[in-house]
Amino acid sequence: MRKILTFIICAFLALDAAAAGHTITVEGKIAPSELPLAGNGLLGFIPSIDGLGTQRTYSATVHERGNRNSVSKIRPVMSPFSLTVSADGLEPVRRTLDMSRGSFSTTLENNRMRIQATQRALRGLPCIAMLEVEIEALADLSTEFIDHPAIASKDSLVSTSKKVKNEGKYHLMKRRELSYSDGRDIAVSTNAIVCAPGATAIGTDTIAVNLKKNQKTWFCILTAICSSADYGDPWQESERQILFALREGRNRLVARHEQLWSDLWQSDIVIDGNEELQKAATSALYHLYSSIRPGSRRSIAPLGQSGQGYNGHIFWDADTWMLPVIAVLHPELARPMVDFRIDGLPAARKRAQGMGYAGAMFPWEADPYGEESTPTFALTGSMEQHITACVANGAWTYYCTSGDKDWLRTQGYPLMKECADFWASRVERNSDGSYSIKNVVGADEYSIGGDDNAFTNGAAKAALHHTTEAAETLGLQPDSRWKEIADKLSFHYFDDGTMREHATYDGATIKQSDVTLLGYPLGIMTDPDELVRNINYYNDKLDLAHGPAMSHGVMAVTLARHGRPEDAAKALDRAYKPNLRGPFMVLAETASNNRTYFLTGAGAMLQGIIFGYAGLEISPEGVIQTSSELPQDITGVSVSTPFGHFSR
Repeated sequence: MRKILTFIICAFLALDAAAAGHTITVEGKIAPSELPLAGNGLLGFIPSIDGLGTQRTYSATVHERGNRNSVSKIRPVMSPFSLTVSADGLEPVRRTLDMSRGSFSTTLENNRMRIQATQRALRGLPCIAMLEVEIEALADLSTEFIDHPAIASKDSLVSTSKKVKNEGKYHLMKRRELSYSDGRDIAVSTNAIVCAPGATAIGTDTIAVNLKKNQKTWFCILTAICSSADYGDPWQESERQILFALREGRNRLVARHEQLWSDLWQSDIVIDGNEELQKAATSALYHLYSSIRPGSRRSIAPLGQSGQGYNGHIFWDADTWMLPVIAVLHPELARPMVDFRIDGLPAARKRAQGMGYAGAMFPWEADPYGEESTPTFALTGSMEQHITACVANGAWTYYCTSGDKDWLRTQGYPLMKECADFWASRVERNSDGSYSIKNVVGADEYSIGGDDNAFTNGAAKAALHHTTEAAETLGLQPDSRWKEIADKLSFHYFDDGTMREHATYDGATIKQSDVTLLGYPLGIMTDPDELVRNINYYNDKLDLAHGPAMSHGVMAVTLARHGRPEDAAKALDRAYKPNLRGPFMVLAETASNNRTYFLTGAGAMLQGIIFGYAGLEISPEGVIQTSSELPQDITGVSVSTPFGHFSR
């Protein structure tokens, strides 16, 4: 009991120490692409530049099906709020992202008023977005705020208004129905305005403010967005949710939201000696936490819910780059990511059958229905098949952190077995008794149609071994082919012992490094000299301008674990610094583009810290700490997890 109490006290002390680093305040101008995401795992939106509206808003479940002209993709929903103010010279002067409380505030001023607008995607009521506007009169003030709904031009919007009574007060509510041009889903939003004395709702879209100098007031807009993808009757459900929110009241809604965010931050990272890395790590965690929620049976797209980049599809990014971080910090948030794959099993079985293979073949780009949705101009949809191994390895990662043997028996192992059966049917036996996987695209998507791609073979090898271990853990008899194939998969080498990326690789520029992934996370390449030799070779082959930075994140893990901390620091710097955009530390996909909110890169950077600097490792016994070394500029790293408080 004393050890448990000590851990709890240490965890809370670490959280308190990090709390100050969870707030970023910025004064002056900022680019729209540099603003942070507000999300709760269902709703996600990017605030507008003035903080009174949103640039774009998405619900994780609102997609359109593919058709003859386009693939399945996520669709925007209506803006939950889009205010204008009848005032001259009103400019944003300060913006604050409070990651500990899940809120984003903008302060605007002119010579007559000061406004603070605070946006939240409520963690406790995931269909509801909340905008609080506080007004201070710097002179006698009479002004109006007007809400303007924003939609895509090809979709249609119908509005209706209604007056309801709540606790003796009448509230005007507006319901907006957004009908999508594909004719399948609709989204319905219902909003209500709550006003303090000095502010008056006029109709459903206008708030009049009348104050004397030095007086203050506030109003709050609550918007519930429900879709036919989630509810059979989204019209009434959006209204029910607003009525409930009105009954709860502003203070209870905010308190519940902030408590849930506080619970998330019980698992956190503290870095001593490198303030920039600390801020970047906290921002990365915040954006990951904003993009997932327990029980949802949904995973995370590469750009989260920030836009239509990659159409909102689910890639290996989720299973390989984000899930290990989330599984260590919050296993309950990793569970829905694996649930998503389990729900996709029927479609994956059909895909394997359609391609002439056994088991389940998972899509490179999965839509919400578990179907392949890669645009046909990209051969990755047919050939980047390592995803099926990544799915199995992700399921094993979740089991190791949850320790849930019942889940493994009923859900995890059946998923892994289908993946193993796919690989057993996919490999080809060579004349020397070895096995090859031919004609694939690996992590390096610059190489099309290679044989024996190092990461594809390595990931399949790990998945076959993990599935064998899962069967033995459950007291079941594994298929003997799994181990035989895993032990005899082919890898190819240069004369000096450096592993080739694929059978005929000749030193060309690569997008990502397949080979270095065999050290971490796959654990197949273990000799320190071999690991460093391969890292040095492939580090010089990477496309630093146009390739994503994940390769450097895993290089940092390997180097920190094998006595090269200064080289690890250089690799970790390269994994995030060229991709940082703006003071809120959002990450772009590559050094040369501004496709921000790249959560895949966030996961890679965090893995460099958690599994590299701090030395954590996921094993069948849970999360353990292995040897690692810190670079000179970092005096300490600590990671608070449900498994304990790990420091180095």
